[in-house]
Amino acid sequence: MDLSQEEREQLKKLARESIEGILFGKDTVPVELTDNLKEKCGAFVTIKNRGSLRGCIGYIRGYLPLHETVKDMAVQAAFHDPRFSPVSKDEWADIDIEISVLTPMKKIEDINEIEVGIHGIYIEKGMHSGLLLPQVATEQKWDRTAFIEYTCFKAGLPKDAWKSKDIDIFIFSAEVF
Repeated sequence: MDLSQEEREQLKKLARESIEGILFGKDTVPVELTDNLKEKCGAFVTIKNRGSLRGCIGYIRGYLPLHETVKDMAVQAAFHDPRFSPVSKDEWADIDIEISVLTPMKKIEDINEIEVGIHGIYIEKGMHSGLLLPQVATEQKWDRTAFIEYTCFKAGLPKDAWKSKDIDIFIFSAEVF
């Protein structure tokens, strides 16, 4: 998807207002729904406090229109990421919001198809699954092997589980803003 600057700004505003609605009881202002914002696609909302991860939740596939996904995932990331306590009013001034709009998943057979900094990874093995967004590898300065090993770890699997024949590996890209 190729979002315009205005669409990006509308989504950021929607995410921020959705969280503020819970924190401060503010009403959200409806966004102008373009075709892109109505399209069903996966998206994640990442919340950081002074650069440190504070929450990140999303849908890997397009279950809802993009604007609804961003609104819902902003609230989930701020208040329901099990790794963190809910965002508080006191820290709100230091919060930054990042949105990642995902392309459809593509199953791969060879990890050499993974382009660090371009692709995110999603793996599935039995009841285990894990996902890391494309920007994580760049932020952590990981190479391809480290990136897939950490994705396995996030899924609760041994770091070399990606070598198994019964694992499914998917790549995707993201428009991050």
